[in-house]
Amino acid sequence: MDHKKLFPLLISFAIFPAFSSFAISVDFDGNSKRVIEIPAEKNTGLELIFVANNAREINKMVISGATGTKFEVSRYSNLGGGYAENIAFSLDGNNIVIDNPEGNMGYIINDGASNFCFWLVDYSSYQLSLRNVELAEEQECESTKLHIDGNGKDIVYFTIDGRQRVLSRDISLKYSTLEWDEENEVFNMVEIDKDLASISSTTTLTPPFYCNTQVKVSGDRFLKEWSEYEEIESGIFPPTAVAVNSKAEQTNISENEEGSNVIKVETEGLGGSAPADITFYGYVTDGVLHTEWQMASDPEFDYILYRFNEQDVSYTFTEEGRYYMRFIGSNADGSCESIGDTYTIMIGASDLRIPNAFSPNNDGVNDVWKVGYRSLIEFKCWIFDSKGNRMFEFDDPSSGWDGKYRGKTVNPGVYYYVIQATGADGKKYKRSGDINILNYKKYGESTGGAQE
Repeated sequence: MDHKKLFPLLISFAIFPAFSSFAISVDFDGNSKRVIEIPAEKNTGLELIFVANNAREINKMVISGATGTKFEVSRYSNLGGGYAENIAFSLDGNNIVIDNPEGNMGYIINDGASNFCFWLVDYSSYQLSLRNVELAEEQECESTKLHIDGNGKDIVYFTIDGRQRVLSRDISLKYSTLEWDEENEVFNMVEIDKDLASISSTTTLTPPFYCNTQVKVSGDRFLKEWSEYEEIESGIFPPTAVAVNSKAEQTNISENEEGSNVIKVETEGLGGSAPADITFYGYVTDGVLHTEWQMASDPEFDYILYRFNEQDVSYTFTEEGRYYMRFIGSNADGSCESIGDTYTIMIGASDLRIPNAFSPNNDGVNDVWKVGYRSLIEFKCWIFDSKGNRMFEFDDPSSGWDGKYRGKTVNPGVYYYVIQATGADGKKYKRSGDINILNYKKYGESTGGAQE
């Protein structure tokens, strides 16, 4: 005898009440490989499930630990315990001995008041064999479908009330695919290990194959425990599905301040003042052969304004309005398509505000004459003195005049500007007026400056 384990019986069943609380064990004699014991699921009416490599090898099944004086042994099939039939047994002291037990049957041990129930699986009638694995002819973009050629049907057993249950084989199926790494903004290779309860005509895998991969099938858990093994490896399969991801970066030039900074955003918060320089980046899995960025005036993309076939797109938004961008990738024949996030870009109406005074004394306060603006796509400014001499000109509204002429700070007084500009909304600006350089005093100097 090579299998023994004590099991406390504490469960009562709807049809057959369980034995009172004492230890029962089941031993097998004659089997060449260990009989595997598995606790039964709740609400099955069973205490244990036993899996024998070949139930026909077993010449005796011995139940020990029962304390009753009057025993009855019955056996049931898929009809459940309500249709159990009494079978012959013998007593060896207090042990119940069943000769040549039949596999794929349920057994009920009754002491006149309570029951101990278990199922005996004959694995030889469910023997696993693996021959080949190949892609199914019809595929879906959200999953990969495989045909595994071999034998590995469901291992079934029946509860006390005749309900069929499946005992998982835990067949291992391994393959590689790609997974998006949000932190590093890249698709990384990952290995997927699936446990299959059995081998069916079609096996559906998620996530699907996003890259070239090899499939390895091995098992099952019972063969592994018996130091046996079935294993098969496929050839290299191509990607069966596609996936994309994307991001956007906008270079913002702060109004009335020098310098720029780059900001990364998710799907909203892009735009602001025109011109808005935004770069859109696309990321794809191996099966993507065609890529496209789409710009639309509506979030449903019914009205597409532009299409860009590049994977990365830099675009300057110069017109007022709301825009939408999204990234699309597809496979060679267009049968699978993946769509990334939708980005919303809002470009506001233009505005121009012009100060009339500043003090270029390098005290860090109002040292540069700058305009306030929003969404200007064209800009030109000229500055003159009272005699009409051109002192300075610039065409970037984010810059300004530091009050110098030929490297020297000009004297306080009244100067004049002329501005011509165009807004993202099409508005034209033609402005002119005076600039007052306030009386200022540098440290260690008298009021005034140099002017040529």
